[in-house]
Amino acid sequence: MSTSPRTLDGRWALVTGAGKRIGATIARYLHGAGANVAVHYFSSSADAERVAAELNEVRPDSAFTVRGDLRDFDTLERVVGEVVARTSRLDILVNNASSFYPTPLGTITREQWHDLIDSNLKAPLFLTQAALPYLKEARGVVVNIVDIHAQRPLRHHAVYGAAKAGLAMLTRSLAKDLGPDGVRVNGVAPGAILWPESGMPDKVQQAIIREVPLKRTGDPEDIASAVLYLARDAVYVTGQVLAVDGGRSVGW
Repeated sequence: MSTSPRTLDGRWALVTGAGKRIGATIARYLHGAGANVAVHYFSSSADAERVAAELNEVRPDSAFTVRGDLRDFDTLERVVGEVVARTSRLDILVNNASSFYPTPLGTITREQWHDLIDSNLKAPLFLTQAALPYLKEARGVVVNIVDIHAQRPLRHHAVYGAAKAGLAMLTRSLAKDLGPDGVRVNGVAPGAILWPESGMPDKVQQAIIREVPLKRTGDPEDIASAVLYLARDAVYVTGQVLAVDGGRSVGW
């Protein structure tokens, strides 16, 4: 039987891709709820250090950074090893890091295939596997950041969509496999939250917003609050992918 109030005090979370954008907001939300945070990054060193410094100002020695290219098998185990060497535990894993860009048919390269599949599907699987002994010991939580386009295809994004669809199935499969060990695995599927860093034409943005029943974009905080709910409050929820998209996945 669950107890109340629920707390993340004293627990350690690893958030991948946490130097900026949605990942940084997730790190701040979990930290604000009492968790300590390992801020993973690959190329955003200065951003990640700023996030960790910000969290440590609030609560000393409650955050640090860890670097790694999650497309590399050896890096996945190293990242988990570095985190646990400093924390002696791992309670929450948020698989947020992702590559996203179009791959029109007829132009797709092997490099694009490996980049998108490795970052969006391989990394969450093998990072979870590397963390498994610690997650089992803590009866911990995995939250995967999926995408509404795991269900409904986005034009010119065949590889990305397939990778995220795989991640949605992986979420459900891991939940079934790890449930007996007390490890919960869920996902959050964002809709129109932040436009791509590379930019997007205004007319495309407006076309997307017209498809959203709430008629607006969301905020990174909407995703972070969903992650917090799944990590802290949803003690009898596993194997679910929660759409945070203003209703867009209802149909378009």
